[in-house]
Amino acid sequence: MRKVAIAVAPVPAAPIPGVVAPLTPKEIACEVIKASRAGASMVHLHVRDASGALTDNLGPFSRTLDRICAGSDIIIQGSTGGLSSLTLEQRCVAVHEPRVEVASLNMGSINMDDDVYVNTLPDIRYWAGRMRERGVRLELEIFDGGMVENVALLADEGCLQPPFVFGLCLGFRGGPPAQAGTLARLAALLPRDAVWGFVHHGMQDLSLLATAIGLGASFIRVGLEDSAYYAPGRLATSNVELVERAVDLVHAMGLAVATPPEARELLALSAGRGA
Repeated sequence: MRKVAIAVAPVPAAPIPGVVAPLTPKEIACEVIKASRAGASMVHLHVRDASGALTDNLGPFSRTLDRICAGSDIIIQGSTGGLSSLTLEQRCVAVHEPRVEVASLNMGSINMDDDVYVNTLPDIRYWAGRMRERGVRLELEIFDGGMVENVALLADEGCLQPPFVFGLCLGFRGGPPAQAGTLARLAALLPRDAVWGFVHHGMQDLSLLATAIGLGASFIRVGLEDSAYYAPGRLATSNVELVERAVDLVHAMGLAVATPPEARELLALSAGRGA
């Protein structure tokens, strides 16, 4: 049976009215462990300070991973993204945590709200090099079609090396619309038999996640970083509830949910942390 992995991004970039979001290492770890037991096989985490702001201080991040890894075998994905004033090195500090197995690598710049999310080709080369040095698998984040061409360009240079894992990202204000047609066109641009997943930022229901699965996505992502909604006008009470809804969706489509070991095989990772 085909298996679909579920990733969870548990910490929102800003407070969400009506939702109590995890923020401290203990709160985040508790939520992630529960999400893992509910069916999540990968967690996407930024390096944040006590207020939730992006930082290059690994202390709280590492303490969070201490707790997560003590209670779960979930795959740890570190982020190199987010609108901030951090330097190139500061943005990729997560890859210096040895328990990070996967890291997001944004494949180009894009308008985002009233700002520009800057990821130039020299930036991407720098971060890709850091990830190679640390033995971290790259998840290549794609916000529009031109970023797929950036992957091919950097692969020709030898900067990016297969196997590739793609993350298609829609719904960000200023970027391409979160519509089934847009998703289908992006998926069609990927290399044949590519391993890819989908992030629907600001989602109000699960319809585009279902579309992604139907188009062949290997993983989908939910969590308060992306959206607190699982149905129009209905907020989830926690990340765990969002994961449970994603699990129900995968099962309703006649598919199975990948465990962390199965997701590691899907993403061409080693057998586990430290392996």
